[in-house]
Amino acid sequence: MTAERTRSWAFALVSVSGVMLTLDVTVVNVALPAIGTELSASAEVLPWTVSAYSLAFGALLLTAGTWSDAAGHRRVFTTGMAVFTLASLACAAAPTIGTLIAARAAQGAGGALAFAPALALLAATHEGAARRSAIASFAALSSLAGALGPVLGGGVVAALGWEWIFLLNVPVGGFVLVAAALVLPRSRPDPRTTPVDVSGAALAVATLLALHTALATGSSLGWTSTVTVGAGVAFGVLLPVFVRGQRRPRALLDVGAVDGAAFTAAAALTFTGRMASLGTLAFLTLWLQDTAAASPWRAGLLLLPLTGSLALAGLLTASVQARLGPARTVASGFGLQAAGLVVLAVAAGTSSVVWACGGMTLLGAGTALVFPPLLTVTVSVVPPARTGVASGLTNACSPLGTATGVAVFGALFAALGGTGVAFTGVCLAAATVCVVSVALARRLLPGDVPGEPSSTRPTAVRAADAAGPPGAPPSTQADLRRSSQIR
Repeated sequence: MTAERTRSWAFALVSVSGVMLTLDVTVVNVALPAIGTELSASAEVLPWTVSAYSLAFGALLLTAGTWSDAAGHRRVFTTGMAVFTLASLACAAAPTIGTLIAARAAQGAGGALAFAPALALLAATHEGAARRSAIASFAALSSLAGALGPVLGGGVVAALGWEWIFLLNVPVGGFVLVAAALVLPRSRPDPRTTPVDVSGAALAVATLLALHTALATGSSLGWTSTVTVGAGVAFGVLLPVFVRGQRRPRALLDVGAVDGAAFTAAAALTFTGRMASLGTLAFLTLWLQDTAAASPWRAGLLLLPLTGSLALAGLLTASVQARLGPARTVASGFGLQAAGLVVLAVAAGTSSVVWACGGMTLLGAGTALVFPPLLTVTVSVVPPARTGVASGLTNACSPLGTATGVAVFGALFAALGGTGVAFTGVCLAAATVCVVSVALARRLLPGDVPGEPSSTRPTAVRAADAAGPPGAPPSTQADLRRSSQIR
């Protein structure tokens, strides 16, 4: 198979899997009433159908990225898709709520294994402008899937029943699994890869699981509940132990970043970006249902300005990043997010759906600009042998940011009475997060992607720089990138 076809297949398979895995984070929310009725689940137990997936997915992403560097990105990706697909079938066939929750946890674990090496697969098969475009499209599709989850879930439940939310994953997952095994090059061990930090990986899973559990149960069971307090204490004990263990050579988080500040900023801004976008989505949906007297299905349709602007802006993100560079593109995205959240705060104060549509449009466009450059920076400032753990770390910040947003903004929403005033407070708090993120992006992110021509120089000059002097051979670095195989 030619290199071009391999790139096309890699992008298609990674994108389809990313959409499917992200959908399953939010798509089940609208099916909870039907699941509760059929499986006789109590109101206290039912939310764990959602939390089990999120907890397993978020807790395993970092470790899964490390495993993919050691075992091969293709192998971990296909293993994850196999687990996810089989678990989806088990979810649809679950006879009890306990079985469904266990299957959802297995589904989340498989999702983490498949999602963690996604960026590494794209980085291994694309370079330069093609890499920017592939990562931008992947990020836009994944974000769009998360926002469309309630809409698609409502339609599937209404037309076919809640089981089909999971059954539809089976043929798609089977196709991705077979196609990946046939068209992606076989992985081979890389002698440069750092051995897996087993103790660090185990501590990372336990620490993230404790944190996600505290955040998930705090907003549902109460911050003083036994489960929440216990998880919080466990996190407080495990975090210092994990951090101390990461000071030794070849630790789990030793990604070998060329620009440590940029890598750290990309991870932190991924967290704040998810916190301000998907972390506020549940409260936006609740406000739309209350203000417009909309059903969950109609409220999902009212979100189309958000999802539509996200999709359209996503088509332009790669070209915007090529012109402005990562720092200014991400800062612009957070600026649009902040403006959109302020407009939504005004809409909440006036109960205006028209203002809300304007705010959602700005929020969606800003979200589309934020994440692709962050993902590009993540895989550009680390050695090829560490792209798995690097992408795993950044990806782990996404569900953590969403969970933190839901928990923090949920507490604020409840404290303000859960009305339009409460949603105004949520929007202004999220806008503040975005304003701080603008400053961090401008200060810490690079103006250009390492190894690529400067975005601040004229196009003709950049093209001449990329080509080199007449008769000069291609650079050794470019040769190495093109000759590297997918791991």
